[in-house]
Amino acid sequence: QVQLVESGGGLVQPGGSLRLSCTESELAFKFNNMAWYRQAPGKQRELVAEISSDGSKNYEDSVKGRFTISRANAENTVSLQMNSLKPEDTAVYYCYFRHGPLDGWGQGLQVTVSS
Repeated sequence: QVQLVESGGGLVQPGGSLRLSCTESELAFKFNNMAWYRQAPGKQRELVAEISSDGSKNYEDSVKGRFTISRANAENTVSLQMNSLKPEDTAVYYCYFRHGPLDGWGQGLQVTVSS
């Protein structure tokens, strides 16, 4: 079973920044795909950003130019740097790792953007 541990999140004013991190430390192999999703109240969970093992990245349109996903392969860690945050970025953020048929979700981090 994949156990992911998330850190970061919290309350920030509009225009501020936050950094989220997610780590898996029990398995010996490196995950092919790592991603961040988010779910706002009353909405479906959506993909925010993803990064593959070759370093290719994909972002949801509304976060392009503001968010940056990165990975540290040696540590099976993925991070999400979020800049220029907006109130509409408020949501619970989840990391997601996948390697073939094996996948797992983080426990979720609350990110609230409010003045």
